[in-house]
Amino acid sequence: MILHFVNNKISKPKQYVFSMLLVLLASAICYVLSSIIDYKVVAFILLVIVSVLAVCFDILPVLLAATISALIWDFFFIPPRFTLHVGTTGDSILLLMYFIIALVNAVLTYKIRQVEKIANEKEQKANTVKLYNTLLNSLSHELRTPIAAIMGATDNLQNNNSNLTPQNRYDLVNEISKASFRLNQQVDNLLNMSRLESGFMQPKNDWCDIQEIIYSVIKRIEENDISQKITVNINPAIPLFKLDKGMLEQIIYNLLNNAVLYTGQNCRIEVIAICYTDLLQIIIEDNGKGFPEEEISNVFDKFYRLKNSKAGGTGLGLSIAKGFAEAMNGSIALENIPTGGARFTIAIPAEVSYLKNFKNE
Repeated sequence: MILHFVNNKISKPKQYVFSMLLVLLASAICYVLSSIIDYKVVAFILLVIVSVLAVCFDILPVLLAATISALIWDFFFIPPRFTLHVGTTGDSILLLMYFIIALVNAVLTYKIRQVEKIANEKEQKANTVKLYNTLLNSLSHELRTPIAAIMGATDNLQNNNSNLTPQNRYDLVNEISKASFRLNQQVDNLLNMSRLESGFMQPKNDWCDIQEIIYSVIKRIEENDISQKITVNINPAIPLFKLDKGMLEQIIYNLLNNAVLYTGQNCRIEVIAICYTDLLQIIIEDNGKGFPEEEISNVFDKFYRLKNSKAGGTGLGLSIAKGFAEAMNGSIALENIPTGGARFTIAIPAEVSYLKNFKNE
């Protein structure tokens, strides 16, 4: 990652300059220490410098550095010094081998980097295609179903207006309302995920009544005619918290909606809110079947859906909940309850105020 950053951020002219400066600096240090360092050791040091440059920079600056380093080694270090003439056959062979090794090392390293680059591009392309297919497959049902319901109900209202009773019209309008809500929910999920991935999401903190938020979200959930029973356990004296109301509502809604989708009829879902000094903890637990242990680590991944789960859902709800919690410097943990069911624990640090309690008094 660092090498990729260096190679892409440093322009070609600067690579030439940095290559020359590094070779000259290393050569200068070796020259100062030449009384205690054998000239053959200097060759290894310069070769290491060229190797580092080969890993970081493009091929041409590295080839230039290899050539200059060979000339410097010959002129300043190989006896007789301060001349390009080489005194012995052995030193001539060493100089030639140094030059060849430096060039080959630069070329091979560059080729390896090119192969890695191509492999990374192929992997990224494959991941993009996989993500696209996952998104398409996930949304094809979730978007098509409410759109089909809206179109069907609208068609009935337009074409059979005289044959419809007031109750029929009410049912069709109610069906359009539910389908529109479902469609809007999926669009919101995509927009929220886009906001998270942009990396520029900043929470807009304000004083929030936790009880009000939780009961408001539960009301929205219960409007979908759920069969589960939702209970709330909150200390009436819980203080106000300074946090992003919209994010917290979305977190609670996504977790409750997930519990409703994946627990059986007449299951119990409990919402608990606790204040620990300056930490808000919200627990959402149910007495359903829980999660397969081997899949718990994956449930917050984008587009991830449990194996053998029923159709429906895009696999974005839990991922968005986790992203929003982390945007507020908080966290979400999931665990199975030993007696059966699952427990989500939301922990968000926030400033607190007991002004609400003073007003009630």
